[in-house]
Amino acid sequence: MSVCLHAGAATLADWRAILDGAPVTLDPACADAVAASAAAVERIVARGAPVYGVNTGFGKLATVRIADNDLARLQRNIVLSHAAGVGEATSVATTRLMMALKLGSLAQGASGVRPQTLQMLAAMLERGVTPIVPAQGSVGASGDLAPLAHMAAVMIGVGEARYGNDVLPANDALARAGLTPIELGPKDGLALLNGTQFSTAHALTGLFAAERLFQSALVTGALSTDAARGSDAPFDPRIHALRRHRGQSETAAALRALMAGSAIRASHLTGDPRVQDPYCLRCQPQVMGACLDLLRQAATTLADEANGVSDNPLIFAEDDTALSGGNFHAEPVAFAADMIALALCEIGSLAERRIAMLVDPALSGLPAFLCARPGLNSGFMIPQVTAAALVSENKQRAYPASVDSIPTSANQEDHVSMAAHGARRLAPMATNASAVIAIEALAAAQGCDFHAPLASSPALEQVRAAIRAVVPHLDEDRHIHPDISAAHRLIDSGALVATAQPIALPGLDGAA
Repeated sequence: MSVCLHAGAATLADWRAILDGAPVTLDPACADAVAASAAAVERIVARGAPVYGVNTGFGKLATVRIADNDLARLQRNIVLSHAAGVGEATSVATTRLMMALKLGSLAQGASGVRPQTLQMLAAMLERGVTPIVPAQGSVGASGDLAPLAHMAAVMIGVGEARYGNDVLPANDALARAGLTPIELGPKDGLALLNGTQFSTAHALTGLFAAERLFQSALVTGALSTDAARGSDAPFDPRIHALRRHRGQSETAAALRALMAGSAIRASHLTGDPRVQDPYCLRCQPQVMGACLDLLRQAATTLADEANGVSDNPLIFAEDDTALSGGNFHAEPVAFAADMIALALCEIGSLAERRIAMLVDPALSGLPAFLCARPGLNSGFMIPQVTAAALVSENKQRAYPASVDSIPTSANQEDHVSMAAHGARRLAPMATNASAVIAIEALAAAQGCDFHAPLASSPALEQVRAAIRAVVPHLDEDRHIHPDISAAHRLIDSGALVATAQPIALPGLDGAA
């Protein structure tokens, strides 16, 4: 699938496809607006009036006027001086998404970049030149300056880039792709650096991972409910209609559908002395539904941000006006990232509570730690401990990044969003939550094994078969790490969710 990027009108599906590696082309309809914006900058410069970042210094140095013969050097200098990131390199997938987001922003004709600058960025995406972008160094205002500077540096032949499987000096990577470094025009450097595209790319990466984990946890949660011989009565639609939350109702409907036709459930419909299940089973619609609503709200924010222009100053070609504002401030992205972090934390937390319930015979009625000879065998004792450790890590990471701020640029930039940090933490949080869900998948399948010959629902039996295809029943203690890794791959690949088809699992649809 190739994505034609329509500036200002891309969908979440477009951004997801780009993250997954789809080729990107730019809608040629943007050319006139880009050319008009660049021409407006030329006229503004010719007037001689001071325009921030075009013929002045940057940040606290905005009062320093730059001579006309130094304007090109000014734009080069901002890229070189701001490429001050540290830490591990951002992944190729997220870097490409960042580049596409920047391309979509600049193509709207409000940034004053020259057409050849836009064409260079598009060509790098098309030909597979991916800048090496250190992940640390942005505070989320004035835009993601350091990360975007590393991207822009490659465009002028500085820094490093990946081409194929090789990491090369920028000039060499461009040459292999048949490209030549460009010289930046009067607004090009600043426009490339200003903006929230680094934070937004990371937030979208976390959002799409969170959706997959939400759906995976619905499947494993339903399987755990059957393993514990839990009730599907709490998923009755009448309960959730009275609460009026969309996510809660859709989650309950999915859980009902996943369990429909379960012989395990039918076996204890009558005569079961238990009146109510633990919250980790009974309150799945309420907790997971709230997570879904939160993820959809974050998706709406990020869809708007991805299609917006977060540059400064902005160029309005209709009257040759340059307006300084604060669109680079990434507070909306920071809030969205914080919401995704909360959802990831709760998805994993609830799954871990179900694991803990399954290994406890007093709660589940199953053999202790889900093994046939407890004592000689420890079974799922330590996988539950691992899940607990991962959940606690995510709790620590879930503290809102948006409530932090630290003044920068000699107090000129005195309130920042911390969106970059808030968004960057989402990938490791998703990895943790995915491992927790993988452990639950193994525990739930093991629990259902003890109910043989009774079977679960058709949908859940397909899920159990997929698990058993890669991890056999645990008869005796064995090296458990490979089992968890195999289940983890099922979760991360989306294969576990796919096996639950044709059950429709709710997701981000309708959010944007």
